[in-house]
Formats: sequence, C-alpha cells, structure tokens
Amino acid sequence: MTYRLALLTATATLVLIVVGGLVTNTGAALAVPDWPNTFGYNMFLFPWSRMVGGVLYEHSHRLVAAVVGSLTLALAAALWRRGGPLRALGFAAALAVVAQGVLGGLRVVLVKDTLAIVHGGLAQAFFGLLVAIVLLASRAPAPAPATDPSLRALSVLAAALVYVQIVFGALLTHAGRLDLHLAGAALVFVLVPIVAARTRRAGDPVAGPVARALLAFLGVQLALGVGSYLARFSSIWIPGEQLTMLLLPVAHRVVGSLVLGASVILALRATAAGAREPAVRDTAFGGRLAIGPRLEGS
Repeated sequence: MTYRLALLTATATLVLIVVGGLVTNTGAALAVPDWPNTFGYNMFLFPWSRMVGGVLYEHSHRLVAAVVGSLTLALAAALWRRGGPLRALGFAAALAVVAQGVLGGLRVVLVKDTLAIVHGGLAQAFFGLLVAIVLLASRAPAPAPATDPSLRALSVLAAALVYVQIVFGALLTHAGRLDLHLAGAALVFVLVPIVAARTRRAGDPVAGPVARALLAFLGVQLALGVGSYLARFSSIWIPGEQLTMLLLPVAHRVVGSLVLGASVILALRATAAGAREPAVRDTAFGGRLAIGPRLEGS
C-alpha cells in the first residue's frame, strides 16, 4: 500500500509539472492576483464558470498542487510508521511540499522572478525525492555486488548534473540564460549515456531496464530541445505554430523530469550495490580477511 501511494504521489507530481509548464509558457503565472484565495474566493469554492483563459491554467495548477500536497502528507504519515530511512524521506517530502506551496504563493504576492526559478527548481527536486521513495518502498530485488567501483560516483554525478541542467532550464525560461543551458546539455549528453551504457553491462535487474529507458528519454529530449530552440530563437516556420510553441517546452520540461527520475534510480542502485560489496566479501571469507593460509591453533 505504501508503494502504491508513493507511486500515485509521484505520478500526480508529474501531472503538476505539466500544468506548471502550461502556466509558465502561457504567461498565466499572475492571472490570479491573490493567494491563498482566488479573486477573494476560497480556492476550492471558486466558480468553474470563471475558469477561462489564464485563470484556467493558474487555478488548475493550484488545485492539482493541493492534491499533491494532500497525497504527500498521507505518504509521509504512512512512511512514518515504517521507520528507518523511509521515515526521514517522508518527513523531507512533507517539508518540501509545504515549502513549495509557500514559494508558489509568495511568487504571486511578491511578483518576483527569482522565486519562480526557486519554485521550479524545488519542484524537480521534490519529484526526484518521490522517485527515490517509490524505489525504496518497492519490493525490487537487491542489486548484485558492485563490480565497477567508479560507476557509483559517476551515477551520483550524472543525477546531480541532470538536476543542475534543469535549474539552468529555469534560468533560461525566466532570465534568458541560454549559454548555461546549452553548456549543461552538452555535459549531460556526454556523461549520462556513458553511465547508462555501463549500468546496462552491470546486469542489475532494475537498473538495466531503467538505463535503456533513460537512453530513450535522452533521444526524445534532444529532439524536443532542438524544437524548443528553433521555436523560440529562430524565424523558421514551425508546424502547428502557437500550439506547437506551447507544447514543445512543456514536453521538454516533462521529459527532463523523467530523465532526472531515471538518473536518481541508477544512482540509488549503484550506491546500494557498492554498499553490499564489503558485506558479501566478508561473508565469503567467513567474516575475516584471508590473506594467507590459516595455521593450526591460530
């Protein structure tokens, strides 16, 4: 049940990222000028008949966020009973979702683009945290002992780099920093495929399929990135015109979230495999290091 709740929360968060992308790329972020109310109404009692134009996107974003917040608090309560690392992760998720709600509200009240960048970055970190909870709450088989010591560090570095690249994407959206985003993309497309290829060779029953999916996500992401660049920074005619110009960056954002989620899974599996290696070695030698033959009476 905890695993299913975690999976549902992560899925709802991905939907929220989609709606948040629609809010940003339609310019609807300030369509509702007050918070936590909506034009003076209680958020949950705002008339559906008035949800038109930018208000539709912005208010829908608030409603989906409320669902994600409720699911996260329920998940945190369920994980609290399980104890251990999952309890700590559930508590961190609850803190993050509350902070995210406050940041979103302050973005409206204070009208600060800096808060929008932080809000977007925290949303992706929150999604990555939920993916970690889904993996740890599942009944996935334990990874085999690590045979490639460098893969652990590379996997963690790749996940961190993907997240930094997502932050660079937020800087591009809100501050026009194309240079950082292009530099980050180059690094991601060098390192992440290497990590995915090496993970596939490791034979992990969970990380292997995720690595294949990650490579597919990267291919889609590259196509979406090129399309988004042409739609925003060139005069080339794009089929679908305004609709395509809206959907390309939103899809780019969502696939970026999937790349982050897959990278988090690879990092966690590689870390778990590295942690198992000393224990397996100790077991194989009867709990002690066997450097030479054992002497009688020793």
